[in-house]
Amino acid sequence: MTHLLRRLVGTLPLLLGVSLLLFGVLHLAPGGPLDVYADNPSVSPEALAQMRTAFGLDQPLPVQYVSWVTAFFTGEWGYSIRTARPVTQEIAERIGPTLVLGGTSFVLSLLIALPLGIVSAVRRYSGIDYVITFLSFLGVSMPVFWLALMLQLLFSVQWRLLPSAGIQTIGSDSVLDLIHHLILPACILAFASVAGWSRYMRSSMVEVLAQDYVRTARAKGLTGGRVVYGHALRNALIPIITVVALDFATILSGAVITETIFAWPGIGRLFIESMNGRDYPVLMALMMAGSFALILSNLLADLAYAAVDPRIRYE
Repeated sequence: MTHLLRRLVGTLPLLLGVSLLLFGVLHLAPGGPLDVYADNPSVSPEALAQMRTAFGLDQPLPVQYVSWVTAFFTGEWGYSIRTARPVTQEIAERIGPTLVLGGTSFVLSLLIALPLGIVSAVRRYSGIDYVITFLSFLGVSMPVFWLALMLQLLFSVQWRLLPSAGIQTIGSDSVLDLIHHLILPACILAFASVAGWSRYMRSSMVEVLAQDYVRTARAKGLTGGRVVYGHALRNALIPIITVVALDFATILSGAVITETIFAWPGIGRLFIESMNGRDYPVLMALMMAGSFALILSNLLADLAYAAVDPRIRYE
């Protein structure tokens, strides 16, 4: 517990530095959130100036940053420039769909990738190993947006088996309808993770199976299953935990491409909408939340290390 508290306290300067970098890059980019009104004859210069003052855009950048970071770390995330709604409300409405989609794809990825990697390592250089390796390389190299569009065309347009977009049918609030809409984007989001994680699992398992203690266990007459799952697996999981933790943070931050293609009302789609509208408050909140999710996933990885390997202890 002391170790985790020290890690959490140590993240504050890191988050502060990240916020400074993100704020500078975002505000120094060409254009601005009010440019869309500049050429609109129905918006007078006086109204434009009032909007600029209301959102604090007329202040120098250092003053804007100090005001923003003070409000942000006290829980006041400001208002969206696009919708004039509180940023917390904008994010709160989108976090649920992202957790549903990301959580489903994450669990699906683990249930498929780890067994595939283990089988590929145990039966190295066999036919099934070559098949899994081919499919893994195919998944890693295939663009997600292209695969999503092709599966949309196949399952939604031609076969009409699954919905092409959205989270639920209009007027329906059943769980079965949600699952029906969830199948395609969850499988797309899980596909790339399965391809990468299975390769990492295979490499780690192959390395562990070559260790002396594994050969000793086999020499003592232990069955293949007990050697793999009782002796090799826990040690092979250590490198995988790091990779999975980093990908878990990405999923929590919102799958931008998948949510955009399938019109899934999550964090990733909100990020694209805010980026197109140069909605500074929402963008800063989303990027800071993504940074915190990455830090949190690393802390969870530390806990998982200790759970998998009893030799690891934190004072």
